[in-house]
Amino acid sequence: MAFWHDELTAALGPLRASTPVTGGDVNSALRGELVDAGGRARQIFVKHNESAPAGMFQAEARGLEWLRGTELHIPQVLAWGASFLALELLTPVPAGSVDRRAQRALGAGLAALHRRGAPTFGLDHDNFIATLPQRNTAPAPGELPDSWAAFWVEARIAPMVERALTMGRGDASWRRAVEHLRAGAAARLWPEEPAARLHGDLWSGNVLFTAAGPALIDPAVYGGHRELDLAMLALFGGLSEATLEGYQQLYPLATGWRARVPAGQLYPLLVHTVLFGGGYAAQVDTILRRLVGG
Repeated sequence: MAFWHDELTAALGPLRASTPVTGGDVNSALRGELVDAGGRARQIFVKHNESAPAGMFQAEARGLEWLRGTELHIPQVLAWGASFLALELLTPVPAGSVDRRAQRALGAGLAALHRRGAPTFGLDHDNFIATLPQRNTAPAPGELPDSWAAFWVEARIAPMVERALTMGRGDASWRRAVEHLRAGAAARLWPEEPAARLHGDLWSGNVLFTAAGPALIDPAVYGGHRELDLAMLALFGGLSEATLEGYQQLYPLATGWRARVPAGQLYPLLVHTVLFGGGYAAQVDTILRRLVGG
């Protein structure tokens, strides 16, 4: 029997009637049924990966807890281990039944989440985006900047540019673009705002519309600029006008936000370049050239 299965059984007891769930790029997943000592059955969702980096599932469990406190539904964490995460099973409604009201509720929920804020840019622990390490803390006191523009460059863009170039995915001009951002372009780009509580990996596949309302899954949380969540949602077609209306009604975006969307998509596109290669590097190149004015 696989190690993840042994871990899961030790934590929650044996599963019965499990069914594989497709669609994930990083982990395998299944839905299954737990039966407690009283004979009561419960449906759960399990993701598992015996090659997961140490602490990946723990970090995701912590991230889900960090997102609670708004009308958005966050699945209950049932158990986690080195190779698995077990969650409350969420059942999406059919795509055709997701109406403007549901989309506006998503926007309002994201606005409420972002307004809850974060103590600082970053987080009190590092975590992961997909399987890639995501730096949120300073290696030593004072080493991470306290402005969003500087944090974005030093903790998000520069490390992922270096990772991509090390893999041969990208162009040496990307390093010059990072230096341009460090030299003041990033500070001119981003309006200063308080740190928002971000989902951090908010593509449309990590939003579920359920009968109880919109839900968020698979976070890569940290305190950051709220426009990054919305830019990533727009990247893969998940930011509808109704969602934007629901957001703007509660927490209007700063002037010029539409022009900053490509910059907000730079980090997730770098992540995709590292993970998948392909045409993502060309998109990164286009955005970096635009940011340096070339």
